[in-house]
Amino acid sequence: MRKNLVIEVNKEIANLGVAYIKFHNLHWNVIGGQFKPVHEYLEVLYDSISDSLDEVAELLKINNEYPVASLKEFLELSEIQELGSKDVHFKDALVIALDDLLILAKQAKVVRELAIEDDLIGLVDSMEGIISNIEKEAWFIRAMLK
Repeated sequence: MRKNLVIEVNKEIANLGVAYIKFHNLHWNVIGGQFKPVHEYLEVLYDSISDSLDEVAELLKINNEYPVASLKEFLELSEIQELGSKDVHFKDALVIALDDLLILAKQAKVVRELAIEDDLIGLVDSMEGIISNIEKEAWFIRAMLK
């Protein structure tokens, strides 16, 4: 696996790791009239992110590479920013989640293109799954925000 691909995959892993923690934060601290459905929806999102995080990290290991695996490394590489512990209105929580999902999709597209060049079908499939899932979740969130 080319070094630049390993770097880009690790950026996606870092984004997934930070998003996983951040979506828990939103799940715990969401408030407002739609608390319950948004609280439950955020749990669905972080569960999905957890699955993707594990899958992508394992794809690096399959290719004899090391995934980033510490919070320090996640924060150094992630484009997704942490969120402090505070109440977050449900609409704001959805906007934050949508923005972060779009960052995950953008990085997955970078990885997918590099993986196509290297004919790494498992990695291509994984990125396409992430992108496809995010497109659906983005639709859900945009509909909830109307």
